[in-house]
Amino acid sequence: MDKQVLSKAISALKSGDIIVYPTDNLYGLGADVFNDNAVKKVFKVKNRPFNLPISVAVSCIEDLKKIAFVNDKAKKIIDMFLPGRLTLILKKKKTISSLVTGSLDNIAIRIPDNVFAIELLSTFGPLTCTSANIHGKDTPTVISDIRMQFKQSDISVYMDYGKLNGKPSTIVDLTGKKPNLIRKGVIDFEDILDAIKNG
Repeated sequence: MDKQVLSKAISALKSGDIIVYPTDNLYGLGADVFNDNAVKKVFKVKNRPFNLPISVAVSCIEDLKKIAFVNDKAKKIIDMFLPGRLTLILKKKKTISSLVTGSLDNIAIRIPDNVFAIELLSTFGPLTCTSANIHGKDTPTVISDIRMQFKQSDISVYMDYGKLNGKPSTIVDLTGKKPNLIRKGVIDFEDILDAIKNG
């Protein structure tokens, strides 16, 4: 990663601004999850209703544990499949604002399998991980098209990783007694269940 771009992105995030950064499937809008004003900006620039939760990206299980409760079941899945195209819904800790989670007690968390994203997240900390688009519109696969959806003042830094058009992540809710498949994705749900059983 271009160190200058990384430095600009970190500075923008510390200032409470929004960046666009690559994940392992599409580009995301990144803001400091511990800064409510920054999170509000994400909702506003996306025209996203405040009652819709925003997923969060972290670089490692240690950061994940700072914002969510990780039981043995979740730990087995994390060890087996993350980083990767898997989003886990877990019980949130009080360290994370209810603004991020749409006032729910649960939080959706990812560890994206992208070296740029991991370097950014490990340097700065947890970020919002909602797709880089206006709510209800398709998510562009290249930075030039993403720029066209937003005003110049909306986004401080664009981190260009080329074309990103990956398949969506599998979403699994682990807050109940049994794992619940919310969205089919790259990782097969049966493999996840096997990991819990045999891990």
